Amino acid sequence: MNPVVAIVIGMLPEHILLAAIVLLIAVEIVASRHWNALPISLLAVALAALASLALHSIGFGTAPFPGQLMVDPTATLSKALILALAIPVLLLARDDFAEPQFHILLLSSLYGACVLVSSESFLTLFLGLELMSLPVYGLVLLAYRRPESAEAALKYLVLGGAASATLLMGASLMYGATGSLELATFRAALGSADAMAQMAVALVLAAFFLKAAVVPFHAWAPDAYEAAAVPVTAYMAAIIKAGVLLAVVRLIGTATISSFSVELLAWLPLASIVWGNLAAMRQQSLRRMIAYSSIAHAGYLFYAFLGEGSGRFEAVAFYVLAYGVMNVLAFAALPRNDDDIARDRLHHLSGLAHRKPFSALMIGIAMLSLAGVPPFPGFVAKFLIFKNVMEAGYTTYAVLGLVGSYLGLYFYLRVIQHLFMKDADSAIAPDSVSRYALGATMICLVAAVLVGVFPGWVIDRF
Repeated sequence: MNPVVAIVIGMLPEHILLAAIVLLIAVEIVASRHWNALPISLLAVALAALASLALHSIGFGTAPFPGQLMVDPTATLSKALILALAIPVLLLARDDFAEPQFHILLLSSLYGACVLVSSESFLTLFLGLELMSLPVYGLVLLAYRRPESAEAALKYLVLGGAASATLLMGASLMYGATGSLELATFRAALGSADAMAQMAVALVLAAFFLKAAVVPFHAWAPDAYEAAAVPVTAYMAAIIKAGVLLAVVRLIGTATISSFSVELLAWLPLASIVWGNLAAMRQQSLRRMIAYSSIAHAGYLFYAFLGEGSGRFEAVAFYVLAYGVMNVLAFAALPRNDDDIARDRLHHLSGLAHRKPFSALMIGIAMLSLAGVPPFPGFVAKFLIFKNVMEAGYTTYAVLGLVGSYLGLYFYLRVIQHLFMKDADSAIAPDSVSRYALGATMICLVAAVLVGVFPGWVIDRF
């Protein structure tokens, strides 16, 4: 294929996002008054998602930059998932962020996520990871709703910086051990007995553990989730987590995992599952509870890499879809309140079923799915993960992970108890859900029904 055509067609989703970013900046420069940036960003993300899906449906594959960037069905589907999850987040953000700054940062982050899941070397992997992460630090600060927002943005920046430094050190050792920065060398190093290669693998995995907030690399992530505005928290919980895990799928591929790497991919995610669920039990804020829940879910997702190579992408992609949709659904259905701190306090949600039954029902569905209760999508997602782990022969790890997952039932059911079984606080102002948040809720609900009722059909599309 002609190199120019390969770049134009293969990177069409990135080109659409880049064109929207340039357009938003240009309009902001010439605009003489306040204007709504949502239509441009929403149209761009929808078109980019459709372009990714179209490329995936025809099995399009090319290397726009050989050895650096590869477009294949796995990459295009990963992009489609990430971009589709961003659509309800954009709608949810309309009431909080109509200004273009938010949309420019969010589209820039999505651009980085698209580069990340197409990377074929550590150079483009690092570039995509930073392009995805750097705008989020600004989003946390832009979403200034409480005094600790600035502190949370700084903490998230420090975490991101530590992850970047760790990744660069791992890539340097990988280059020293193999003489190449291609991701294929990492896959080969996963089964290597060479000490330098094993250390490089450990550092690269540690970098992604930091990005995904896996125990013991989870510190400060809950602070960032809680202090950011609801749309930004939803973006971090759904899209950033999806980008990181789909990038790890890209990194590991179908490679055989050595016993050394198995220990890293088993015990730390297991600790993340247990600690995330235990810590979530004590939280009084829904956002902070979701933060610890995401720590546990990161453990489930990394468990997928213990499974056989061919089933890893299928398990991670389905889990990312189910987990992301349900997280965004919970935040989209959360009623608005002028007091950002009180908005997601569990006592504020008490009796919500009497005041806003639709919101309570949607949040309840999201909680049951995140808990992995059948017949909701979260159950199928966890089933795929643990089925693959057991088929790979790691029955003990699968049983321990399942036992750890049962701990999560308590705090998810506690939210439902507040919603349906407690009286409302009479001092709390009336709640409301805007039409944009309602639109985001309906998109997530339709996706949840599709994934929950037809999981086999969805999996077959992968």
